[in-house]
Amino acid sequence: MTATDTARTAHPAHTVDLVTDEQAFAALAPAWERLHGRCAAATPFQNHAWLHSWWLSYGTPGRLRLLLVRAGRDLLAAAPLMLVRRPLPALVPLGGAISDYADVLLDDTDDGRAALALTTALADAARTALVDFREVRPGAAVERIYDRWRGPRRMVRDSLCLELPAVPMDGLVARLPSNKAQQRVRAKLRKLDSLGVERRTVAPEEVDAALDRLLELHRLQWRGRKVTTEHLQPRFRAHLVRAVGPMVRSGDAAVTEFRIDGEVVAVDLTLLSRSLAGGYLYGAHPGLRERKADVAVMLLDACTGQVSGRGALSLLRGDEPYKHHWKPEPVANRRLLMARRRTAPLLTTALYDAAARQRGKEVLHWWRQRHQG
Repeated sequence: MTATDTARTAHPAHTVDLVTDEQAFAALAPAWERLHGRCAAATPFQNHAWLHSWWLSYGTPGRLRLLLVRAGRDLLAAAPLMLVRRPLPALVPLGGAISDYADVLLDDTDDGRAALALTTALADAARTALVDFREVRPGAAVERIYDRWRGPRRMVRDSLCLELPAVPMDGLVARLPSNKAQQRVRAKLRKLDSLGVERRTVAPEEVDAALDRLLELHRLQWRGRKVTTEHLQPRFRAHLVRAVGPMVRSGDAAVTEFRIDGEVVAVDLTLLSRSLAGGYLYGAHPGLRERKADVAVMLLDACTGQVSGRGALSLLRGDEPYKHHWKPEPVANRRLLMARRRTAPLLTTALYDAAARQRGKEVLHWWRQRHQG
């Protein structure tokens, strides 16, 4: 790294680097992944492959801000951030809207010094910008930064996620509230067997082709209906292809194909970390529903095969009715806002905006309920 790429600050027994160079970001992969493995709270969205690939697809040149805390050669903490100018000047996590959780990485063995060094560095890096962490899962490592923040700060509610216990499919079925509900699910599983649905975990060298099939099936299943348009964009495909292959090789993702008579009828992408397993994206041929196959049951059955040793089976963001059939626990993400004394007005503005948006959502929900009634 050159002096223009990195600013270094000394702390007792620690050094802090501010990295702004893309090539330096790429070179961090081995150390970053070791730290990711030593941070129990980390989700798959803090994986180096995911974040670096996201930056290549969505980052703005000149805005990269990576804060790294080291003791000697050991990386003890990392904050993957970028500078944005609108709607307010802010340091925000990498990952954007296509990532369900944001966080920093902190070594589980840290005695508090690395967290303090990262907090101090974050305040220095913010300067005239707000620090704005959206979609923070309860128990996230960044909460240890928030607790040490000396300036104005606020925590507000963000998106709702739904979580199930990390147990096999039989365990999820047993949680259903009635024998009738349990029997319905078992009948749907038998239906999948009678259709001859076979599933196969995709090998690393086959991931790129499988992701192409996933995205094409995803396009087919949503044809004529409202779809997340970003999932159809070339930059999103490029991001998935770059990120998922390395994540499959490291055990941080699994791609599953479902076949009937040798034909691929569905593909699922599940992301994995110590803290959770989560079904991120899938594509399913519309003919499956025509054949009375319950795609949600099929995907969940496959996902439960990946949950061993995880903290939770996350259904990720969204409060869709079908998720509630499984009696999940609602877990609200939080938005952590941190400012310096001179940037306190930015914090106030962000809070007013968040409150207005929440009020708008409540009015829309009320209108829909009344209209449907």
